[in-house]
Amino acid sequence: METTQKNVLGTDLQLASKNPLTGFYRTGFCSTDEKDRGVHVVAAVVTDEFLNYSLSRGNDLISPYPASGFPGLKAGNIWCLCAMRWKEALDAGVAPPVILEATNIKALQYITLEDLKNNQVK
Repeated sequence: METTQKNVLGTDLQLASKNPLTGFYRTGFCSTDEKDRGVHVVAAVVTDEFLNYSLSRGNDLISPYPASGFPGLKAGNIWCLCAMRWKEALDAGVAPPVILEATNIKALQYITLEDLKNNQVK
């Protein structure tokens, strides 16, 4: 699946993270399809500010959830975030930086390339 999907730059989607293992399908890539209702396509380097914001919005990404294989995240981890949650965090001023090469082109249905570029990992 990974090799057929493109990133927001129009090139082949790159690996986001194997540690922790991310992606809707836990392949390390922000690959997506119709089963991924949350559209987990934004490869982001999470920050404490974002993690606390997400927790305040009812999505605890900090606590491990072993039953689903979720390790719990800490600042500096790379994670495939839901496009709408990243956009919501952007509007709130707490969006974590993104890795353009690992962010799925599908993100452009929800977020402008300009916003992603303005928030890319430096």
